[in-house]
Amino acid sequence: MKYFKFQPANAHRVAVEGEEMLFHIPTTSLFAMDAMDAAVLDFAAGQDGFSREDLERAFDGSAKAEAAQRLDNFLSLDIVNDGRPLKPERPPIEIENFPLTTIVLNVNTGCNLACSYCYKEDLAVPSKGQKMAFETAVKSVEMMLAENPDRDDYNVVFFGGEPLSNMPLIRQVVDWAEPWFAERGKGVNFSLTTNATLLTEELVDWLDSHRFGLTVSMDGPKTLHDLNRKTVGGKGTYDAVAAKVRMLLARYSSRPVGARVTLTAGVTQIYEIWDHLKNDLGFAEVGFSPVTSGEMDAFNLNGEELLEVFEGMKSLGRLYLTEALEGRSIGFSNMHQLMQDLYEGRSKALPCGAGVGMLAVNHDGALNLCHRFTGSEMDEFGTVDDGIKRKELAGFIKSRSDRTEKGCATCRIRNLCAGGCYHESYAHFSDPLKPTYHYCDLMRDWVDFGIEIYSQLITAQPQFFHNHIAPRRANGK
Repeated sequence: MKYFKFQPANAHRVAVEGEEMLFHIPTTSLFAMDAMDAAVLDFAAGQDGFSREDLERAFDGSAKAEAAQRLDNFLSLDIVNDGRPLKPERPPIEIENFPLTTIVLNVNTGCNLACSYCYKEDLAVPSKGQKMAFETAVKSVEMMLAENPDRDDYNVVFFGGEPLSNMPLIRQVVDWAEPWFAERGKGVNFSLTTNATLLTEELVDWLDSHRFGLTVSMDGPKTLHDLNRKTVGGKGTYDAVAAKVRMLLARYSSRPVGARVTLTAGVTQIYEIWDHLKNDLGFAEVGFSPVTSGEMDAFNLNGEELLEVFEGMKSLGRLYLTEALEGRSIGFSNMHQLMQDLYEGRSKALPCGAGVGMLAVNHDGALNLCHRFTGSEMDEFGTVDDGIKRKELAGFIKSRSDRTEKGCATCRIRNLCAGGCYHESYAHFSDPLKPTYHYCDLMRDWVDFGIEIYSQLITAQPQFFHNHIAPRRANGK
């Protein structure tokens, strides 16, 4: 007699306005459940093991055949197993080639601000910053194309410090790269994140003419922004930044401009920050990055503050839903990203493309997992002169993707979170291979909330995804 067993690690049930939805964890897929689905799952979950005959005895009359059909559906999804080996969800990644699509150039370790929470370990004032040479930038781009020659489009990201503090190099790279890629029948996209203080009308127009993807680091209205984002002399920068942002947004037309907010101890006012940046200043999107790990504990959000942040994000998420049901977007990047992941059915083996599709290049040509590791004490993965340390980088990717004996192995958001940010783990545990266990519960609750929002939105206003979510892919989101 064949026995069946329920596989709780592959199914998660979410209630949405009195209706039950089934989140199929291996494929990041969402299914509507009816009463029979729920009844069969309830039965399966309540048994240590059961036979088809046991299932039939639990249902009366014509429901027997219907229950058996639902059981077959759950078997095909590995939500119930009949003793055969489970479909391999995701073995550790074995990688030999690195299909780079993005190269991040750390053009200057110097920055004209002295933000108190900055994680950069090699930061200096611009005049003392270590600048990347043009030859290093060229070798970086050439390496990217050599590693992955069959793409149609590539991305070059300029980073710092403050990247605009080395505009001569940025202009030189753009002037070289555009015809160089065009000669090879390829396209190239440029982007950078800036504190906005060095923007001029001429510079904005130049960036616009080359269709840069721009993000501005800004932490909200004056009282909140000036807490941490200060000049080297210790003065708040809001007035200068806000003036530059208004000028930028009035002139920039090639691509939407977003704001990136860093949430630190004492800065948890999600709605107030979003409202100011979106509605008062006019950013297209606003995204929030909570700081939970760092050498300076005074800036890390404590448990109570982190809970407040997620509650604030959920409150803004409800407004997101209300407006989205009317076909309007409020530009909440975190919710946009979650909707995009669910809409596209993303199932991640790794948290991001760092080390596989993307590498960061330090000012001296050393290769790092991503821009957050430049200047850190973590081992580098080669140089633009000597190439990628393939064995070491492949070993890192394999180790991080191996969920054996990790909490991720059975976690319901494992294919959306994939263990969390490498640098967050490095800062918190001094080990980038360790998942970000310190906020797993909050992330699970956030994803559950997102599933609720997605379920209502895809049912009542599916056009929203075509109008507002799908275009983010074209804009490099």
